[in-house]
Amino acid sequence: MTGVPIPFTKMVGTGNDFVVVDAVARSFGRLRARWGAVSRALCDRHAGIGADGLLVLERSPRADVRMRVFNPDGSEAEMCGNGARCVARYLQERIRRRGDGKAPVTIETRAGLIAAKVLGRPAADGARRVAMRMTDPTGLRLEMSLPVEGRRLRLGFVNAGVPHAVVSVASLDAVDVARLGRLIRRHRAFAPAGANVNFIQPDARHPSRLRVRTYERGVEGETLACGTGAAASAVVYGARRQLVADGAMPSTERHRYEVQVQSGEVMAVSFRASRAGRTPRVTDLMLEGGAEQVFEGTVVWPGGRG
Repeated sequence: MTGVPIPFTKMVGTGNDFVVVDAVARSFGRLRARWGAVSRALCDRHAGIGADGLLVLERSPRADVRMRVFNPDGSEAEMCGNGARCVARYLQERIRRRGDGKAPVTIETRAGLIAAKVLGRPAADGARRVAMRMTDPTGLRLEMSLPVEGRRLRLGFVNAGVPHAVVSVASLDAVDVARLGRLIRRHRAFAPAGANVNFIQPDARHPSRLRVRTYERGVEGETLACGTGAAASAVVYGARRQLVADGAMPSTERHRYEVQVQSGEVMAVSFRASRAGRTPRVTDLMLEGGAEQVFEGTVVWPGGRG
C-alpha cells in the first residue's frame, strides 16, 4: 500500500457516529495539518467510512487527552458532547487494561476541560452509559424572536460548548428539520459562526421529558443525535418552564430531564440553576447516554508519508 496508514476506531454515541483517530498512539507527520481534508473524505457516507465527525486525539498538558472535532465539511468545532462521551469510552477501555478504569477521564476541548466516566456493565449490544460533566453554558437567552419566512419565530439560545438555538413545536414529526433548520442555522442573528438548531416537543404527561430533533452545522443536515443539543434543549426548556413560571430556581436543587433523540435513545441531562440578576445562571451541567465501539480498521491517505 502507498500513502499514510490511518488506524481508526468507529464509535457511536446514542446515534451520533464518529471516526476516532488516536494521534497520541502514533505520529502522523504533516498530515496533522490536513485533518479537515481527512474529515471530508472519511465522513463521506458514500465514498468514505461515513460519520457525523472525525475526532482526533492529541497529547494534552492538562488532561488525559486533547480532543479535536472535525465536521464532515472539514470545519473544526469547539466541542462535541456525544463525541466526548465516545472518547471517554475509548480511553477508559485502554486505561482499564493498564489496571485503572475507575477514575474519570479528563478531556481538553476548544470549549474547555470536561470530565467523563463510564458507568456500570455493558449492555447486550456492547453499549455502556457514559456520564460527562460539561463546561458551564453561556449566553443563555430564553426569549428571542427572529423573522423567518415572513413570520416571527420564538426560540431560546444557549452555548453548551457550541451555540444552539432551541425551538419548541407542537408536533415534532411534522417539522421540516432540513429546510427550517438551515434557515435558522444561517440566520444573521447568529452570524458569523451560525448555530445548531434543536426542535423540541415536551411530553404533555411527563414535564421532565422531551423529544428533540437537531440540525447540525458542519454536518449541514439532521443527525440522529446531538449531545450538546440535548443538553442545550434541556437547559432552555427547563429554565424557561421553571424560572419563568415559578420565578425562582434554588441553586441547591438539581434538575433532571430525559431527552429522547431522533435515534430513539434517551439521554439524561441534569444541572443546577439560579437567578443571576435577570438572567438564569446554569452550572454543574451533566450529560449521560450510551456509547459503544462498532469496529476498528485502517484506511490509507494518498500522497506519500504525511
